[in-house]
Amino acid sequence: MSETWLVIGLGNPGPSYAGNRHNVGAMVVGELSARTNSPLRTHKARAVAAQVRFGAGPGGVPGPAAVIAVPNSYMNESGGPVKALMGFFSVEPERLVVVHDELDIQAGDVRLKLGGGEGGHNGLRSISKSLGTRDYLRVRVGIGRPPGRQDAADFVLRDFSPTERKELPFLLGDAADAVELLVTQGLLDAQQKVHAPG
Repeated sequence: MSETWLVIGLGNPGPSYAGNRHNVGAMVVGELSARTNSPLRTHKARAVAAQVRFGAGPGGVPGPAAVIAVPNSYMNESGGPVKALMGFFSVEPERLVVVHDELDIQAGDVRLKLGGGEGGHNGLRSISKSLGTRDYLRVRVGIGRPPGRQDAADFVLRDFSPTERKELPFLLGDAADAVELLVTQGLLDAQQKVHAPG
């Protein structure tokens, strides 16, 4: 099997969703695309994707190969494109990294984990169902809980507030760093660095 990683950023397609909290996963892949100077191009697996290398190793040896991608489907149908990309690039579930918004994590925090439940996230649910496993890596980008009595579904489909938007570049940067650490150093080392207080 190939040694390639697949990094999926979840979101909904089209300009009306582009600034939504629910699209933060797709925004992180956009940040990785900009960092690696690798424009996302249309792929037949109903996605936009780019092949990249993360982090040069010792002596300038190129780091691990990865495909970064955003499905063109709606969030609740993310599984189809993800499965198709995994087939196309021969990626096993243990090399799949899904970047998504997370209500249960404080806004601005990033957490890494392997497997577990979907926490009501339709994108994760669709991927787990399509793959027949929950054992893939997650980069969970904290968006916090909705204020007051606002419905969670309504909250995630709203754009980031002006205050949040000021912090957004830092959040996207932290999440993109977390993806790179995960791919280059493995889950445990990456968790120690990303989850460290500071």
